[in-house]
Amino acid sequence: MIKIPAKLNVLYVDDAIVVVDKPGGLLAVPGRGPEKIDSVSTRLKKMFRQMIEQPAVHRLDMFTSGVMVYAKTGQSHRNLSNQFARREVKKIYEAVVEGVLSDPGGEIRLSFRLNPQNRPLQIYDPVNGKSAITVWQKIAANHRTTRVRFFPVTGRTHQLRVHSAHPLGLAAPIVGDSLYGRGCEGDRMLLHATSLCFTHPVTGKTLTYRSTPPF
Repeated sequence: MIKIPAKLNVLYVDDAIVVVDKPGGLLAVPGRGPEKIDSVSTRLKKMFRQMIEQPAVHRLDMFTSGVMVYAKTGQSHRNLSNQFARREVKKIYEAVVEGVLSDPGGEIRLSFRLNPQNRPLQIYDPVNGKSAITVWQKIAANHRTTRVRFFPVTGRTHQLRVHSAHPLGLAAPIVGDSLYGRGCEGDRMLLHATSLCFTHPVTGKTLTYRSTPPF
């Protein structure tokens, strides 16, 4: 079971935005039920009283760690949300996947959709699924696993996890993934958002924030 730090690691803050390094095991936004109240959003609203009620503009899965940006104002929320919708935000991830990959890299194009009978599982569906594109690059490998870098072009739910695990993708689930791989519930999933590049909603400056994977 992952131990969640008591203190949130804030990488940057001003009157418009907050950038954090989300730990694995902590929700990005609160879920349903009292056991799912603790989240990055909940903690930020306690830390910064002027923050809007719904500050999240994107998501990371509970067991994914790494860089996230949150809005402090309504104007910032609209601006950042539009940047994500227009695919203007550049994201880079690192992961450790099961098995040894022989290719140095490539591009995965694999459409999928939610399985309503087994939420939140996403399933391959070339007809009715949403298009999803991931560029990937091999970093290193040992006799059991491979470290890869992901450059997601689209931002679908569970995109990197599905593209890693599916036979038409890497056919190599992310280590610790309990939904698409061989991990157990509560395992540390070895997927980390290492870099986030976006335009500041007020100043218009290009900002890039980075975080080193904890694995």
